[in-house]
Parts: sequence; C-alpha cells; structure tokens
Amino acid sequence: MPSPLTDRKFEISCSNFLITIALIKNVIETIGLGDLLRLGFRRVLYQVLCLVMVVSTALMIWKSLIVATCTESPIVVVLSGAMEPSFNRGDLLMLNNYQSEPIRVGEIVVFKIRGREIPIIHRVLRIHEDKNGTVKFLTKGDNNIVDDRGLYADGQFWLEKKDVIGRAKGFVPYVGMVTIAMNDYPKLKYLMLALLGFFVLENREN
Repeated sequence: MPSPLTDRKFEISCSNFLITIALIKNVIETIGLGDLLRLGFRRVLYQVLCLVMVVSTALMIWKSLIVATCTESPIVVVLSGAMEPSFNRGDLLMLNNYQSEPIRVGEIVVFKIRGREIPIIHRVLRIHEDKNGTVKFLTKGDNNIVDDRGLYADGQFWLEKKDVIGRAKGFVPYVGMVTIAMNDYPKLKYLMLALLGFFVLENREN
C-alpha cells in the first residue's frame, strides 16, 4: 500500500500551510530569539522571505507535476510488502493517469476504495466488460494469495477507471523510507523540517 510523499495523505493545501507555519516556528525556536534580535528586523525578514520562497518553489514544482501527470498523487511510497518482489516497502513510485490510455492486464495501478483513506497499489489481474460496455477490472498484490475483492467496499466486486488515481511508470528503490519514518514518528518530521529551515537560513546568511 502506498501514500503520497506527504503519505498518510500521500494534505496538499491545508497540510502544506500548517507545515509551513510549523517550519517557521521551529526555525525561530532553533536559532533562538537572541540571535534574531542581533540579526535585526530587516535581516530576519529577509531570511524568512528566503525560507518562504524555498517552500513556495517546492509547492509549485509539486503542483506542476500534478498537472503534467494528470494525477493528484504523482509520487507515492510503497507502505507494505504486498507487491514484493516487484516493489519493496519504502520504494518511491512515479505515476501518471492519462485517461486516453486503457487499463491493461498486468499493469500496476494505484486506486482508492470507498471508506479507506490510504490508497492501494496492486496489479491488474483481470479485465471485465459488462453488458453496458463499461470496462471494469480486478486487482491483486503480487505477494498476496487471493485477489482484492476482500479489500473492496461492501458489494463491490470490480474496480472502474474512476477509482484509479495513478498508474506506475517508474520507481526509485527505498528512497521513501524517509517518508515512512516521518509518518511513524511525527516528531522526527518536525525535527527534520526545523533542521532544513535552519540550514536554509544559515546558507543564506553566509
């Protein structure tokens, strides 16, 4: 199972705003109020603006990826071993979701189930076309014994294209372990954000 790089949701608007506020707060606490006073108001304002620019640039890059790939989650992290040996826990997957491309057997898709917060990444096992011409499909994890019907919502036996949020097009092994660690240990996330902000300010000052 994956999630976006902010994973546990893979939080792109309100969450990013809250993280930005928390980042600025932690930076202020890290470098100390006395240091801020010595730097002077203009210097502090300049450093904060530089930090905001870094965060804004990251957000713009993320938004650009969303537009270019036609998916709300262009990058996700594998959270379990259900897709081993194809993908391992912590692998970083690159996705797109071009609607013009038909779903194919053997393709790896990321999909959401009604009532479940975290999306799932599994392989398309079978394709079915109903009497109305609607194409539906069944999925299964490579490392699972049975298909995913037990994971679907009550009364759901097939997925449709509208359930898919992305289709795997590439991966980088184990890079996502950092994201998993930050989700498992929230304090680590804020520590890393504080350190990142501190280094940004220090580099700008030098």
